[in-house]
Amino acid sequence: MQGEKAIGKIAKFDIIFAMKIHVLVLDGVFDTGLATVLDAFKVANELAEMSGLASPRFDVAIVGVRKAVKTSQGLSVPVAAAPMRIVPDWVVVPAIGYMMPGPLQKALARTDVSDAGKALRSWAERGAGTAAACIGTFLVAESGLLDNQDSTTTWWLAPLFRQRYPKVRLDESRMIVKSGKFVTAGAALSHMDLALWLIRQKSPRLAALTANYLVVDSRPSQSAYILADHLAHSDPLVERFERWARGRLTQGFSLDDAAVASGSSKRTLARRMQAVMGKSPLSYFQELRVERAVHLLKTTDESVEEIAARVGYADGVTLRTLLRRHLGHGIREIRRTAA
Repeated sequence: MQGEKAIGKIAKFDIIFAMKIHVLVLDGVFDTGLATVLDAFKVANELAEMSGLASPRFDVAIVGVRKAVKTSQGLSVPVAAAPMRIVPDWVVVPAIGYMMPGPLQKALARTDVSDAGKALRSWAERGAGTAAACIGTFLVAESGLLDNQDSTTTWWLAPLFRQRYPKVRLDESRMIVKSGKFVTAGAALSHMDLALWLIRQKSPRLAALTANYLVVDSRPSQSAYILADHLAHSDPLVERFERWARGRLTQGFSLDDAAVASGSSKRTLARRMQAVMGKSPLSYFQELRVERAVHLLKTTDESVEEIAARVGYADGVTLRTLLRRHLGHGIREIRRTAA
């Protein structure tokens, strides 16, 4: 009964025009990403219909640039040829299942990727929006559509993304980034965040209801999930700086000392940090402090004041403010997740 009452609260004027969506699927598509997107729209349609409105809310078609497509797990995907004469409201690009830089770069050199890029550009030129999640953002960036746009991507491939697409303004800390007619989402399960964002464009209440039925929490940031040392180890100079920084958290930051320890000039260190990590040496140093503080909060019973001192801050108030700014969570929330 409660579910029916909640559904009944969706106003009829919210569900009038169907949103036409093409889900562009390439060989090796990430199974979870594809299924998540399709299931989110299916559930939204069912919830809309349960409210007494028979008209489908989202008209979803699975399209491809090849006749036969298999997922990364080897399952066949029933794709239709990309209908170029039909311009959808949105083209959604799920990830392909290549998690590491080497295999991914080989996959991006495939002819179906370049053909997909041509299709994406054609749709975009005629007014379609483009949405991509996780490694799907690489597929869109390959087409050149994200040049001079803001974007996010899967956090552990951010260094490769910056190297490969220097014209794209990347912020891998964010879960969803809207820039013009383009929407990008972060890693793996951000496919759900992306689908809910699209549903929200037609009906915020339907999106909220869909999230409730699927038991999905709001995740505006990827910051809480990023493993900083994983990113740092993608570059020898950055790795040397990271080792130095971890041993200096209680002592404070000095760019002069950091450059000497890293075996580089201050300018070279700053330039390499920006290229690999997308931030300055000082900003990264602060993130390491946050990472250490979160670890101590979850694994010890030390007070906030004690932990603040161990990561180089004068008092607990400063640490609380920093954690809230970086993670969007307070001390109690962080410690509760460790319970």
